[in-house]
Amino acid sequence: MMEQTNAAVLDAPAAVFMAGGWGKDAPEDVTRRRPVSGEGGEYHEPVLLRETVELLAPAPGKLFVDGTLGGGGHSGALLEGGASVIGLDQDTEALAFAAGRLKEWSGRLELVHANFRDVEDVLRRLGAGSLDGALLDLGVSSRQLDAPERGFSFQRNGPLDMRMDPLCPVTAADLVNNASGAQLEAIFRNFGEEPAARRIAAYIIRERCVHPFRETFELAATVERAVGRHGKLHPATRVFQALRIAVNRELEALAEGLGQFAARLKPGGRLAVITFHSLEDRIVKNFFKSRSALVIDRPEWPEARPNPDLIFKLVTRKPVLASDGEQSRNPRSRSAKLRVAEKI
Repeated sequence: MMEQTNAAVLDAPAAVFMAGGWGKDAPEDVTRRRPVSGEGGEYHEPVLLRETVELLAPAPGKLFVDGTLGGGGHSGALLEGGASVIGLDQDTEALAFAAGRLKEWSGRLELVHANFRDVEDVLRRLGAGSLDGALLDLGVSSRQLDAPERGFSFQRNGPLDMRMDPLCPVTAADLVNNASGAQLEAIFRNFGEEPAARRIAAYIIRERCVHPFRETFELAATVERAVGRHGKLHPATRVFQALRIAVNRELEALAEGLGQFAARLKPGGRLAVITFHSLEDRIVKNFFKSRSALVIDRPEWPEARPNPDLIFKLVTRKPVLASDGEQSRNPRSRSAKLRVAEKI
């Protein structure tokens, strides 16, 4: 399947971790695991775990890529089903945690420090062949949100960071303190769908002239002063989402990664993507739709034409949502949408 100690990977800037899992002590129902505690907080209960595992159908001899490893919950379930897994994450803390959690499966697991947008390069370096399936569980983890030093949330004060990869050179503070008003407005409007983007950007520009923004509480308070507080949603929610997406170039990574995963799937292989907001979901929906339609048509054409990009059939014509029980048990799952397509 793949070399266990590939020198090209070990010498690359993206470090490789060798690891494995629960083995004989695994619980019988891997889809009902609770959040896993660790120093610095918890990794969330894997969202839509049962549904994802059923649709990916892991089995001995199959190879999967988990492009968003996190705490290893989804990967653990795939390994428990007998499959081999290559787990990617840009967060070195997540990789270290998963390496310990999954250590008993070292024979069927490779963990790699990388963004899933680079999956083709990772697979080539590992000498891996075509994939039976791939999974992306997008967004920020509960552990990242709960760690104030990561700066993803305004619930606790911390540095205005928001980098999923600590090696990334650009932080949220860099953007807030150096981007122009027009650039900030575009970030808030395009990545946060914030209706008051221009007003918030103007307030930030005015206040950073007095002192630069360094902490999450400072930015959240400025946004609240700019637009006031109405209803349950904190006014800084969309701004923080927008900055996180911009810092980590999440939508760009998603668009690039989807194409690479699609190219690497073998016929019958499945790509499963879990999204948490409309921007992500729109990209995934349109990607699957444009590559599963049998024909395409335009008003200026005399008749419809065969779709030259046809490579998928839709497994889920509508997104799979979390059950009422899961939403009650795990509030993070309420906004989750799972879409799956199969290579033809």
